[in-house]
Amino acid sequence: MAGTAGTFQYSLLLMFLLFSFSQAKEILVGGNKDAWKVPSSQSDSLNEWAEKSRFRMGDSLVWKYESGKDSVLQVTREAYLSCNTSSPIDEYKDGNTKVTLDRSGPFYFISGTNGHCEKGQKMIVVVLSPRHRYTGISPAPSPAEFEGPAVAPTSSATSLKSCFIVVLGILLLALF
Repeated sequence: MAGTAGTFQYSLLLMFLLFSFSQAKEILVGGNKDAWKVPSSQSDSLNEWAEKSRFRMGDSLVWKYESGKDSVLQVTREAYLSCNTSSPIDEYKDGNTKVTLDRSGPFYFISGTNGHCEKGQKMIVVVLSPRHRYTGISPAPSPAEFEGPAVAPTSSATSLKSCFIVVLGILLLALF
């Protein structure tokens, strides 16, 4: 009987580990609450931050900004390139915007405040596909494809997590 209780505990531990690795995250845009603004320099661009970050399907981006003085527009690639605010896909004005990344590929965001996009207050986020695996070689999308930040190489942490899960699964099977 003690073996059954131990097996049950190991099963619960394995399920907890699997869910903790696949859990979606809320990501504060730019890493701080004052990031959604006209950048003071090119190196202060949110695209610099987005290029260094990893976004997965199910993650949510969170913007903090002063309601009534700014907004976040999700736009098409063409609207992003031309800073066209007239027909956004979605418009957010509440000062505490949360957008769930529900598909892989690029997402385009610009400020809805007149003139801010032209001054660099815009961002492209590239969401990794669920099947994305680290291969040691990271083919960057061509500039003609996104005309935004390239997808940076992923860390080997994903591979390590997968290996860890496989080892745990083998251990669990050995207990049965």
